[in-house]
Amino acid sequence: REAVVHERAGITRDRKEIATEWNGRRFTLIDTGGMDNEDPDPVSGSIRDQARAALSDAQVALFVFDAKAGVRPGDEELADLLRRTRMPVVVAANKIDAAVDIPLAADAHRLGFGEPMAVSAAQGLGTGDLLDRLVELLPEDDEEVDDTTIRLAVIGRPNVGKSSLVNRFAGTDRVIVSDVAGTTRDAIDLPLEVDGRRIIVVDTAGMRRQSKVSESVEYYTVLRSQRAAERADVALVVCDANDGVTAQDMRVAELAMQSGCATAIVLNKWDTAEMSEDDLDHERAKVANKLRLRPRVLTASALTGRNVQRLLKEVLALGDRMQGRIPTPELNRFVGEAVQARQPPAKQGHRLKLLYAAQIGERPPRFAIQVNSRQRVTRDYAYFIENRLRARFGMDGVPLIIDFVERKSRRSEDR
Repeated sequence: REAVVHERAGITRDRKEIATEWNGRRFTLIDTGGMDNEDPDPVSGSIRDQARAALSDAQVALFVFDAKAGVRPGDEELADLLRRTRMPVVVAANKIDAAVDIPLAADAHRLGFGEPMAVSAAQGLGTGDLLDRLVELLPEDDEEVDDTTIRLAVIGRPNVGKSSLVNRFAGTDRVIVSDVAGTTRDAIDLPLEVDGRRIIVVDTAGMRRQSKVSESVEYYTVLRSQRAAERADVALVVCDANDGVTAQDMRVAELAMQSGCATAIVLNKWDTAEMSEDDLDHERAKVANKLRLRPRVLTASALTGRNVQRLLKEVLALGDRMQGRIPTPELNRFVGEAVQARQPPAKQGHRLKLLYAAQIGERPPRFAIQVNSRQRVTRDYAYFIENRLRARFGMDGVPLIIDFVERKSRRSEDR
């Protein structure tokens, strides 16, 4: 499920871009909110602006109308807007759930876009033919995403300024911003280029405590946010600087870390926060004490743009550490330094020995340390090695996997 679906109108608000493939052709599908030109609600106005912006980016338009309700005045207004774009338009008559409903699609002939396609989104009927029609009108495939692309998830509690921050990144109102908590309901992908590097930003809907997720819409919103973190390389956990880093912010950060994201915490709205340097140091110490990955705590203001570029540079740095490799000689020097700093534990008179280290994976970084006996590796010493490795190679906020592998031969080294 790529988009939040609900019987209530107005659930889709931002435009959501989805990489799609049909019969070997790749293209990007842009899902927009429903346009209502008569609705005076400011959010509805933003939805209309987002839909028009999507049209300016598109090369083919898919016009969906409710066949059972028939063509309404609002549909005719949208058809007039589409005619002015001069792009190919395919009309989909939706909610044709049975063969007897097919004649209802004919009402769309008066829009002037040719033969309407009868489909049922709920049952999947006619969608294959519709995709065939769309693919015929598409230009060449979009270029593939480079392996060096960094996927960034922007997550946090509702109304902490995530959408405002993403709009600062983009330099345009790409995501709807409102004082009403929960305005963003889908995870919206946005490609950026920073210092010649490609970043795909995912602005996710706000996460709330599970106990407070009472509406089914809110349930799917949280689910989308968690899935966005799962497909990201880096996560910025946005907090309200006026509240500090709350227990729920910590939980959101833990969700990102469990998804395998490199993570940094952003105290947004810094321009209005009454927080001293001592208070900031306290917040950083609290995060370092409670979160195993020890992510950096950064300050920014989406409203004024303060430190926003620094956040993007931190994203690039975290992305590089996620996919980078540490040379084996450097790792083995590190192991020697760690052993000198703290002697390995001993059990029943036999001491643990760290024999050899190498990096065996990335995204996230994975290391294998050969030891004489896995049974002598205590949790306390494993945490010591992890924290030392994090500090030595600047891996704060980066998930690390360390495998302690027992050497199977030369057992005489145990004594």
